Amino acid sequence: MGLNLLGCSSADKKAVTAEDLLARAQEFENDDRFEEAIRRYQEVRSKFPYSTQALEAELAVADVYYKQESYPEAQAAYQSFRDLHPKHAKSAYVYFRLALSLYMQMPETIDRDLSLAPETILAFSDVIKKFPQSEYIQEAQEKRSELIKKMAEKEIYIGDFYFKRKTYEPALARYEYVLKEYPGIGFDEKSLIRAAYSAYKIGDPHKARHYISSLKKAEIKEAETKSLLKDIKL
Repeated sequence: MGLNLLGCSSADKKAVTAEDLLARAQEFENDDRFEEAIRRYQEVRSKFPYSTQALEAELAVADVYYKQESYPEAQAAYQSFRDLHPKHAKSAYVYFRLALSLYMQMPETIDRDLSLAPETILAFSDVIKKFPQSEYIQEAQEKRSELIKKMAEKEIYIGDFYFKRKTYEPALARYEYVLKEYPGIGFDEKSLIRAAYSAYKIGDPHKARHYISSLKKAEIKEAETKSLLKDIKL
């Protein structure tokens, strides 16, 4: 009995290779047993740290975190892989997945915390700049534009909050910020007229004229703009 057990143990040890461990981890991943898959991938890395399978397992850990919607963990794992292996063949994929991991942590509505937006925009910008021929470029551009627009909408949202309460100084600051940082994406007319009206209300006719002049250079489309123009007596 003892010899048989010893023989089995020796055979098991011979069977355990980096390829075997990686394949077993992949089986757990395919069965959606994510925690066990992560443990097995980490085992590949710890037992065979210099193998090609260890590198594959390292990236697989990030992918599993992403699959199970553990986006902060996925973000950290992709970022670590990116930093440790800057010239890896899958760098475009890693950069894009890092950006997506950040994006998936963003709220859907602008009345929530958007503090992660600048970092996420930068991550998509990295994809666009570094991998302009990659298969990820179109989605990276679309999501980057979406987030920039969302940040502008957030500023408008806050400006409108003050504007409706006739607190014109902070309202003016928000509309001016939109005009400076987010021109040409659909908020110019509203920002110009509300900035002009706010400036007029706080007693800054020079600034009000400036914004009205800028406004009149373009076609006025909104009824609210025409209404507010009538109320500004300069």
